[in-house]
Amino acid sequence: MGVDIAGLTDDAGFLGVWDNYQCKHYDHPLTPGTAIREIGKSLWHAFDGEFVLPRRYYFMAPQDCGMNLKKLLLNQSELKSKLIEKWDEWCANAITSTAAIPLEGKFAMFVQGCDFSRFTFKTALEAIDEHSHTPYHAARFGGGLPDRPEAETPPAEPSQMESRYLQQLFEAYGDHHQKDISCLADLNPWQELVEHYHRQREYFYHAESLRNFARDTVPAGTFEELQEEVHAGVVEIETASHPDGLIRMNEVTQAAALLPLTANGLISVTKVQDKRGICHQLANEDRLKWKK
Repeated sequence: MGVDIAGLTDDAGFLGVWDNYQCKHYDHPLTPGTAIREIGKSLWHAFDGEFVLPRRYYFMAPQDCGMNLKKLLLNQSELKSKLIEKWDEWCANAITSTAAIPLEGKFAMFVQGCDFSRFTFKTALEAIDEHSHTPYHAARFGGGLPDRPEAETPPAEPSQMESRYLQQLFEAYGDHHQKDISCLADLNPWQELVEHYHRQREYFYHAESLRNFARDTVPAGTFEELQEEVHAGVVEIETASHPDGLIRMNEVTQAAALLPLTANGLISVTKVQDKRGICHQLANEDRLKWKK
């Protein structure tokens, strides 16, 4: 029915707002005869109630559209006139395999009333440029990931999303000093732990920034696979015997920092801080525990 790839924008599907990408894998540029035949299919099936006409109808091909076709697609009145002129020759017998479709009656009125500016083209370079802004580009075409933005600075007051790993962190400090420690103020007697606390939050926010970066630049699940790789690399250390929770946590995060990541799409932008921060993300989900 003249639809190769449909980009649906709402739950109404083909009866709502959608875009059509008509793709031809030819070894030569597309010609008016080929394109007008496909436009004819779209017009007939829209008139027949199969779908509403798409918002935009793009022709795409490896060799792009030829100059004659581009001229038509950039001039809607000329395009409509050419379709009407060539209907019997190019379209009538190409719509269905069972019958010829004449351009007459209500269907002819439908065609006359159609806005032909919806029919246009997209070059291969334009398609690749659009693709470069999706999470799938580096995986398919290579060339590396875009520059990663700086990690967000942790806010003065911890956010709700930090609650569990910070609780674990305070438990580890308390386990180390055999004291009840539940907040930053409790660390005042130990300046080295205050500094340690702030570093752990920075590591966590580094990992969170990597998670956000991954959402826009690599296929879904890539960051989660990185978390799994880090978990597999440190879990035996986490489950081993340690004198206290703080020593356990430091041993685990140090092991994570030294992990030789080799098979993930994010390795080119993953920093030591990210690997340490992923440990705190895992602690946030109780997949790693510091105080046993």
